[in-house]
Amino acid sequence: MTGEMNLAYDYPLLGAFWTLLWIFLWVMWIFLLFRIFSDIFRDDSLNGWAKAGWSIFAVVLPFLGVFVYLIARGKGMGEREAHQARARQHAFDSYVREAAGTARPSAAEELAKLSEIKARGDLTDEEFQRAKEKILH
Repeated sequence: MTGEMNLAYDYPLLGAFWTLLWIFLWVMWIFLLFRIFSDIFRDDSLNGWAKAGWSIFAVVLPFLGVFVYLIARGKGMGEREAHQARARQHAFDSYVREAAGTARPSAAEELAKLSEIKARGDLTDEEFQRAKEKILH
């Protein structure tokens, strides 16, 4: 081996700190870009041309475009996010209510079906009483 060997102690602690800082800032920048683009395309108040303009501005001049977007529409981002979260929660709650309501019939409905089965003669009085007790308890 004629080449120089780099060891871990050849990389100073401050260099490691700066590397981690730049990686953190890069990840935050990517996160911010995704938030901006998702807000641009999620906003119903913007028409297609406005969405295209903000997108082009953020792609062509990324730092300036993102910071101007945050200054101009930053407050609305939080409001739109909260509104969408409430809408998602409402949709989930209504789905759960609908699924829970149709999953198991009420005791009154079960007793009505049981009475119909008994009226057809498919159940004896003893079987009817046992099934009725099971539904009521």
